[in-house]
Amino acid sequence: MTDVAAVVRGTIAPQLDRALAASRANPLPAAPSALRAEPAHSAQLFDRLLGAAIDAAPTAARPEDPPSASRPAADPAADPAADPAADPAADPAAATVVELLDAYRSGTTTPSAVLAALAPHWTSDDVWSDAVLRLVDGAEAAAAESTRRWANDEARPLEGIPFAVKDIIDVAGTIVTSGSLQTGDRVAPADATVVARLRAAGAIPVFTAATTEFACGGPHNARYGAVRNPWDPERWTGGSSTGSGSALAARIVPLALGSDTGGSIRVPSALCGTTGIKPTYGLVPRTGVASLSWTLDHVGPMARSAEDLALVLAVVAGSDGEDPTSFTAVPLIEAAPERVEGLRIGVPRGWFTERVDTAVLDAHAATTERFRGLGATLVPIEFDDLESIDAECWTVFYGELAANQEANAATADLFDAGTRVRFDVSFLPTAADYLRALRRRPLVQAAMVARMDEAGVDVVLTPGIGATAPRLDDLTMSVDGERFNLHDVVPRNTRLFDYVGFPALMMPAGTAPDGLPVGVQLVARPWDDRLVLSAAAAFQRVTTHHRLVPPSSAVRGPTDQ
Repeated sequence: MTDVAAVVRGTIAPQLDRALAASRANPLPAAPSALRAEPAHSAQLFDRLLGAAIDAAPTAARPEDPPSASRPAADPAADPAADPAADPAADPAAATVVELLDAYRSGTTTPSAVLAALAPHWTSDDVWSDAVLRLVDGAEAAAAESTRRWANDEARPLEGIPFAVKDIIDVAGTIVTSGSLQTGDRVAPADATVVARLRAAGAIPVFTAATTEFACGGPHNARYGAVRNPWDPERWTGGSSTGSGSALAARIVPLALGSDTGGSIRVPSALCGTTGIKPTYGLVPRTGVASLSWTLDHVGPMARSAEDLALVLAVVAGSDGEDPTSFTAVPLIEAAPERVEGLRIGVPRGWFTERVDTAVLDAHAATTERFRGLGATLVPIEFDDLESIDAECWTVFYGELAANQEANAATADLFDAGTRVRFDVSFLPTAADYLRALRRRPLVQAAMVARMDEAGVDVVLTPGIGATAPRLDDLTMSVDGERFNLHDVVPRNTRLFDYVGFPALMMPAGTAPDGLPVGVQLVARPWDDRLVLSAAAAFQRVTTHHRLVPPSSAVRGPTDQ
């Protein structure tokens, strides 16, 4: 087995050294200066864009048919592993959130029946068992109540939908450990806001899902072990929302909650063939969610379709009066496929296509052509200084990690190898380094919005993760036959959008020659989450990538090695 600590240290320590050297070589102008480079300038920009998003929002789409009634026009060469016509009554595991709600509405199945069908998979010893940490009490009673509500026409928006909760998100009365030995058997005192809102909408939390330690540790978790990928048990799911990605891919739940600080919703979505969104920073409250890096942390839904994500995001969005970064006003949230016609999609090259395997690039190219065929206009776009911006992402992350975990210094030996190395190097940035990175953020945000404005672009389409899932034995990924440590590949195309807080959605876009899924990423201006959701929904109406089922799943049966 690879010496994880040595591998991680040999990768991330030089990365941080280079990042700090590059940043220190390029200081911002000294005072007096007219630079709009304070955190409050970010807030001003987001306030302005929120108002613009609300003013520009169209009337909510009212499709003639429910979303699930419009099945994808499958490609002639569609993969036989795809199931474009799931029957929730016959096979609840194959159904999406939208399909389950339609089935409940029509009376062809009930929440109690779905729970009874899925529950045995949560205690099995199949590949996906790594994803499930603890069952949440009360699920059977909640399903019975949801069944009653559907029968009496009292159903709430997500009535009877079972969901998994990443183990950094509190579920009242449940042991929530952040995947760490540091926390002991900590019992959550109350639901996190996102969990409370889903419960109030009728959804049912059924189990806590595995995470890397404090959402930043290595694949081999010291407390619970590694989470294997249902597509190949010798590969990792990607992190940090490891259990959420595995559980969705394996079809043991239709919905999960994740968090994203450098890509932790989008990475498992790409590597496990599912769909996830990192919302605009401030759209979803973080109350009750363990902090990793508070100016980078986002909470969001993970599911199997963009239409599912839109339903859930609309429920969890908006200020809760507790999280000071969350905004009270909420723009229109929808997944309206018809909006794709006339959409202007920016297609960058450069940074986003470097260190990316040909299979991922091919999927990205095919996706651009699919959007062209749907009536979108493709526009070249490039953003400046992405390498230096990426360096600042590291500085913010490590500075805030150190602040959040310094009280555990005396028990640092309890960290797993990946977390311990990150913790050790997190004290390298100085106060000036950290504040310089924070000051650059509003400048970068404004510059990126300006570039999108200049190009007249609504959304940006990038390749997803640069290769298929990393191997668990040596933590490497293959980019056109060259092996890279996963830290050199995984966060390149995702971390930037945590730093700027723009909404970013990852969706499956094909499979590589090794049979594993690859993804693409859609990004929009702050508060235009509806545009990435609608574009993704349009793509998923005419493709079946998001319906491909891994060899190990509750639909097709286990292939546990």
